Amino acid sequence: MIAMKIVYLANVLVAGWISITSLFTPKTAQHTIFEDTFEYSEAIRLVGALWWAIFILSILGLFFPKPMSPVLVFQLVYKSSWLLFACLPAVLNHHAYPKGMAVFFILWVLVLPFVIPWRFLFVN
Repeated sequence: MIAMKIVYLANVLVAGWISITSLFTPKTAQHTIFEDTFEYSEAIRLVGALWWAIFILSILGLFFPKPMSPVLVFQLVYKSSWLLFACLPAVLNHHAYPKGMAVFFILWVLVLPFVIPWRFLFVN
């Protein structure tokens, strides 16, 4: 339970910062979060909205860790998908990609399977 709360707290800090930056100053997000790896697009705000949802749900997760654990499963799926379908091809083809984001996503994909309360999710 402590590990889950640490993950939720990390989500609040990281997703909170990314979401606010992406939603309210997307050009700053392009430079800092996405490391100028693609042309500016309003799609940054769409990503910001996704991270805003994770931010809000993670705040709830601090108080209700197990019931909010599907948000962790969602993160595991989308971060793994991004690594597999966007990051890996960029690395293999020597294209630019946000390296800081990739490192964070790899860390999360390695940690989340051990933090998610699988039994709780599948029994309840």
